Amino acid sequence: MNSKKYVIFLSIVAALGGFLFGFDTAVISGAERFIQEKWQLSDWSHGMAVAIALYGTVLGALFGGIPADKYGRKSSLLWIGLLYFVSAVGSALAPDVITFMIFRFIGGLGVGASSVVAPMYISEIAPAKNRGVLVALFQFNIVFGILMAYFSNYLIEMANFNESWRWMLGMEAIPALIYTLLTIKVPKSPRWLIAHQNNIEEATEILSKTDPDGAEEAIRLAIEERKREKVKVGFSALFKKSHFKTTLLAIMIALFNQLSGINAIIYFAPRVFEMAGIDQESALLSTIGIGAVNMVATMLGLYLIDRIGRKKLMLIGSIGYIVSLILIAYSFSGGAISPSYLPIFVFVFIASHAVGQGSVIWVFISEVFPNETRAYGQSIGCFTHWILAAVIANVFPFFANVFGPVSIFGFFALMMVWQLIWVLTKMPETKGRSLEEIQQDMIKTNA
Repeated sequence: MNSKKYVIFLSIVAALGGFLFGFDTAVISGAERFIQEKWQLSDWSHGMAVAIALYGTVLGALFGGIPADKYGRKSSLLWIGLLYFVSAVGSALAPDVITFMIFRFIGGLGVGASSVVAPMYISEIAPAKNRGVLVALFQFNIVFGILMAYFSNYLIEMANFNESWRWMLGMEAIPALIYTLLTIKVPKSPRWLIAHQNNIEEATEILSKTDPDGAEEAIRLAIEERKREKVKVGFSALFKKSHFKTTLLAIMIALFNQLSGINAIIYFAPRVFEMAGIDQESALLSTIGIGAVNMVATMLGLYLIDRIGRKKLMLIGSIGYIVSLILIAYSFSGGAISPSYLPIFVFVFIASHAVGQGSVIWVFISEVFPNETRAYGQSIGCFTHWILAAVIANVFPFFANVFGPVSIFGFFALMMVWQLIWVLTKMPETKGRSLEEIQQDMIKTNA
């Protein structure tokens, strides 16, 4: 196997954690109404049952960098697969809402950890010239997983299985097992081997297979960085003057990602459509449309990310967010636009997210931190992303009933205006540069 095919294979295997991430995130949208009816849950307890996976995700994101640093990226990927598998089986067989929430929480740990470890692993094995598209394979697999979850939910619902929601949740066990077995075949991260094991020989052997043209220079710069980096590794290091502006970049891109309202749509898509008067079957079909648009637009983002760069994609996505969210809010207002157009506006919103934030976030966070602190930096960015996702998913049913969709989607539109300003004034471009070259720029920025 030549180097190009080999690095693609490794990237796809690691990115399959993204498929499980997406499947686990979206599969609940088809099951959440049945769960509420089965256990007679109030709006708040129902919101908690849906959001509990996200609270697990928050902890998985926050602490996922610790084992990735101590035991390596490869070992962490393997354990993530096992978490997904246990969660899928346990959630499907849960006899009561507490047991259900425990197993969904376990799955959330896997989602959070995979959002830290998989992009980081890919960024550390990939050549600079196509690192963007390879890391963005993680996002492609997320949206592919979302599409497959929606499609699986629809087929199971139409098959009219008894307690169909259990089948919906249990389907995840199959890809989880496949992913776990495949991770056994991937090598350790070469940059982790240098930064944390000082194992230059094994790192050189791996990089010579994944990036033969840039291996020698990458090893030289990584060794120099290891000698230069004197900051004690840990979360506290991220908030020291030498790293703070870099940390702020990761926090801000993650913050804006969730303030777009993306997870409110992903988690509650059928409910949002039904709020506009669309019948249940059409609402489920529309969610498949969301998944399809998401995947096609993500493919476009993958094509463009190493060509026009991260910043331009974020600008395109920000403008699309603002326009589509204003139209979504207006379609609920009783104005001239009929609610029947809502699916089209949601599709535009999803496409804007997929091309912009969706394609960029995991790539950008995995690039801006130095090798020594990347695991903790990735964790803080992912933690910000997921704590907001958890809160929004938890309160969305309540706020949707109290304030209505016009106010909610209007708020999301306003937040995206602030994202546009941030991208224009603060976000650096990272395309086409080695991780070590980016780090040299970040040192100047933080000085």
